Amino acid sequence: MGALVTLELPAGSPQLDLPWIITFGPLDDDEEWEPVVCGPYERPHALALAQHVVADEDLMAVVEPLLPATSLDQIRAEIANAQDLAAQEADEIDDVLDDDADDEHDHDHDHDHDDHIVEAPSAAELKAGFARISARLTGA
Repeated sequence: MGALVTLELPAGSPQLDLPWIITFGPLDDDEEWEPVVCGPYERPHALALAQHVVADEDLMAVVEPLLPATSLDQIRAEIANAQDLAAQEADEIDDVLDDDADDEHDHDHDHDHDDHIVEAPSAAELKAGFARISARLTGA
């Protein structure tokens, strides 16, 4: 069984409506092969496809939004934002490790997601999703 990594976004987040991509790569650091990027998909479709692929394979699937940036400034701002978030997360992890080095944690995660899809989407559903993504991106 593989691993699925994605963003946990609050309901109503504007990123939920963006196109999403899946990057499949090796789960084991000893394996070396070029990751495979698929998409764009609507988020529920991307999650369902990734879940089905990693269910039977020792792979890592990263499901993330595709940001349709239309300028260099937007791209640079997104990179700066990602770097800032990574630095903040590193600081938070360091703080937790310092504060709770001897404490045992009970990580109780909510896995009851509205976007959980049991069955993989069909080709027709994926193509309908492509059309909706295209319409959103072109403003049609």
